[in-house]
Amino acid sequence: MPLKLRNYEMNIRPLILGLPLILTGCSTMSNFSWSSLSPLNWFGSSLEVSGKGVGEINAGTPMSESAVNDGLNGDYRLRSGMGTSNGQIVAFYQAMDGDDIKLVISGEPKGHVQRVDIMDPEVATEWGSKLGTPFSDMYSKAFGACKPATGDDAGNVECVASQSKYVTYIFSGKWAGPQDIIPPDDTLKSWTVSKIIWHAKAQ
Repeated sequence: MPLKLRNYEMNIRPLILGLPLILTGCSTMSNFSWSSLSPLNWFGSSLEVSGKGVGEINAGTPMSESAVNDGLNGDYRLRSGMGTSNGQIVAFYQAMDGDDIKLVISGEPKGHVQRVDIMDPEVATEWGSKLGTPFSDMYSKAFGACKPATGDDAGNVECVASQSKYVTYIFSGKWAGPQDIIPPDDTLKSWTVSKIIWHAKAQ
């Protein structure tokens, strides 16, 4: 008896999962970006630090809310202010996540971005370093690369990245010595990055 083959048609219905989106806490629509709804942004920041800048922020970025917001992909809520640094008036934007300050972007009023301080543990450099990276993973010694940090970072150590003179790291740790002296290398080995700073001018 000949074997008859029957073709069975299988209808596959795509399962569409509805994901309700609840938008809260948007103080102004200028601080909201639809890119923040991308799945790529659900698992951490998409920003990266390099010698050229932070995300899309660089030395040519104007110190305006719209330009800074675009440079940060709309990932943060911005809060503006004015202050002084070395006797000079500076404008700044604090990039907020809830009540936490994650980045501070500063520069001359109506000028361009001069510096970005990164305190967001989700933001890494293009070389893989980020907040919490030990000194020993990046340097064998402090000589030639590091100096005592000043200002708000006094008591810590600031080191220039080996890959770019436009990026510095603030290292923090335990040290019972004077603030204006760099701790011994054996002590620094256990210190970790507490802040990453991008500078418009080489350090």
